Amino acid sequence: MRIVLVGPPGAGKGTQAAFLAKNLSIPHISTGDLFRANISQGTDLGKQAKAYMDAGDLVPDSVTIGMAKDRMEQPDAANGFLLDGFPRNVSQAEALDVMLQAEGMKLDAVLDLEVEEDEVVKRIAGRRICRNESAHVFHVTYAPPKAQGVCDTCGGELYQRGDDSEATVRNRLEVYHTQTEPIIDYYKAQGLLVTIPALGEVADVTKRAMDALKK
Repeated sequence: MRIVLVGPPGAGKGTQAAFLAKNLSIPHISTGDLFRANISQGTDLGKQAKAYMDAGDLVPDSVTIGMAKDRMEQPDAANGFLLDGFPRNVSQAEALDVMLQAEGMKLDAVLDLEVEEDEVVKRIAGRRICRNESAHVFHVTYAPPKAQGVCDTCGGELYQRGDDSEATVRNRLEVYHTQTEPIIDYYKAQGLLVTIPALGEVADVTKRAMDALKK
């Protein structure tokens, strides 16, 4: 299956993408991983992306699309893939359609993880990260540490990342509404959109998504 995963920041796309890709035996292709891989490997596209990022500029669609195209042409993606973070706007969605049509392929579904805005803010703004080990993550409501501000695992200090503040989260949501949300209507018009309520346990959300895909 060829699937695009969309949803606001904090909807759990990364978590769901990993489970869905495993269940469907297809690679999970995330924009973040594409950028890191191309930059660390020093590819032409990676060098271009790094130059824009170092200058504080947005990486142009053409570079992102080029990275995605290269990744989708790898042997492990021959039988499908799950795209996470791409396409990010309508022009990227149109470019993806052109790219797939040129290869005689098309998307099977676009999964939209639906979460209320206040829940997104609560999820992200409540995150606390350990200063000693960033993989140690807690949440003031959903996964609180035993002692406030102290990592259960190593005793390190827990802190809120700057980009997890409520003001920053609301700004990220505004960018999502302006740039990314229009692709939902774009794919709805193609009959590809499947909306999944993303509240509840991770396994429950995965089951909803798998059931919807089977239909």
